[in-house]
Amino acid sequence: MNISDLTSKVIGEVGDKRRWRQYKARVGRLPANYRTVVEAFERYLMYAGPGGGVSMLEDLADLFEQSAAAGTPIREVVGEDPVEFIETFARNYQEESWLNRERARLNSAVERAVAEGK
Repeated sequence: MNISDLTSKVIGEVGDKRRWRQYKARVGRLPANYRTVVEAFERYLMYAGPGGGVSMLEDLADLFEQSAAAGTPIREVVGEDPVEFIETFARNYQEESWLNRERARLNSAVERAVAEGK
């Protein structure tokens, strides 16, 4: 799978491309250290594949814009374990996840197979 395919899975259909560009512009306006963290989380989310789409990334940008404006240190935002932070953050968006839909599809297929075997 190439980066374009991963991006499509994360940002969704053509209608979300405008929102994606707006999100990227917002991230670009963050102070450098906050921008570095948001871009690292974005990269992690692209490869970890929890889903959530543009709305999740927009909310992440909101959080870091507000934190930067308030002067909240990054460590206070993400805690001691950035992976735990972003995975917890992403869990709030799992219903929108392509992976979550595939898990449901898998469970349904197994249940049908089990029912047919009775």
